[in-house]
Amino acid sequence: MITFAIGLSVVLLLVILFLLFRIGTLASIFRGSTQRAAGTTKTSNRVNSTLLLLFLIGGGAAFAWSFASAWDTMNQPLASVHGAWTDSLFWTTMIIIGIVFVITQILLFTYSYKYQHKDNKRAYYYPHNNKLEIVWTMIPAVVMAILVFAGWKTWTKITSAAPEDAMVVEVMGKQFNWMVRYPGADGELGVANVNLIDAVNEFGVDFSDKNAMDDFMPRELHVPKGRPVLLKIRSRDVIHSVFMPHFRLKMDAVPGMPTKFWFVPTKSTEDMRNETGNPEFNYELACTEVCGRGHFAMRFMVVVDEPEDYERWLAEQPAFIEQNPDLLAKFSSKTEDQLVLEHKAEKKAEEVKTEL
Repeated sequence: MITFAIGLSVVLLLVILFLLFRIGTLASIFRGSTQRAAGTTKTSNRVNSTLLLLFLIGGGAAFAWSFASAWDTMNQPLASVHGAWTDSLFWTTMIIIGIVFVITQILLFTYSYKYQHKDNKRAYYYPHNNKLEIVWTMIPAVVMAILVFAGWKTWTKITSAAPEDAMVVEVMGKQFNWMVRYPGADGELGVANVNLIDAVNEFGVDFSDKNAMDDFMPRELHVPKGRPVLLKIRSRDVIHSVFMPHFRLKMDAVPGMPTKFWFVPTKSTEDMRNETGNPEFNYELACTEVCGRGHFAMRFMVVVDEPEDYERWLAEQPAFIEQNPDLLAKFSSKTEDQLVLEHKAEKKAEEVKTEL
């Protein structure tokens, strides 16, 4: 906040000086002194061109300082395999664009100073040059093509099919919190249906499906270090976005359109606490899509365990149906009703067949 205030003060000061100078120039012109106006115009050109150079130097220094001071904030420690690919692509792009930006800005402000208006100097008429146009068209085109190709290759690796041994977790966003669901010992998530959602069964899990009987829904997202994790992502209401900065993971949660993202965590929570020197460090899952007035509250704890610790944690988790046994009776009665309807449908089909 202090840095922002200082920067804003400097900008306002420069604006005030510029306006004062322009007021003086206009006053001279309105006074009707042609000679003085011409002299003022020359002075104005010289002052403006000098200010542009000072702005280049001061702005460049301020940019370098702000970039260096925010380096640790911008570069969160990396904790996933594919995050290294993402960072490499990002910084390659930033370096190329940054070099071009610096060169063009230096040329822009330098030329503004060097070629300021002078009464005894005429501009050189240079309307067209095919070779020059080909060069400044082809070089950016080739560079951009290389960057796009590299981005496509990286994106293909990141969005490829998850390994067969990947641990599956369902992540659901809703206003205004996250929920997660794990398969139990069978390794299969039960079927879910939006029509079954209620105050208790917030995932809308169909507990008539035997695969759902051992599913559990903890209040923290635990994943094992060094093992592929596949997140099956969905939303219950509006668009949310799954964001885990230390894993370089971001994927939208879209209502009616399940998405997914897989990654391999490389540092446990304890590893990261030791690396950062912060004993209270925790990974988190945040929402980066403004989803309503409670958007700020959509944060969820993520814990990366050592493999043996993860297995212990997994064994301690009770199935959701064990914690809510009343749901089982509800689905059992529903299943009986469904069997009656199916029996009636089969009988009707047999009657129709007989008549034919």
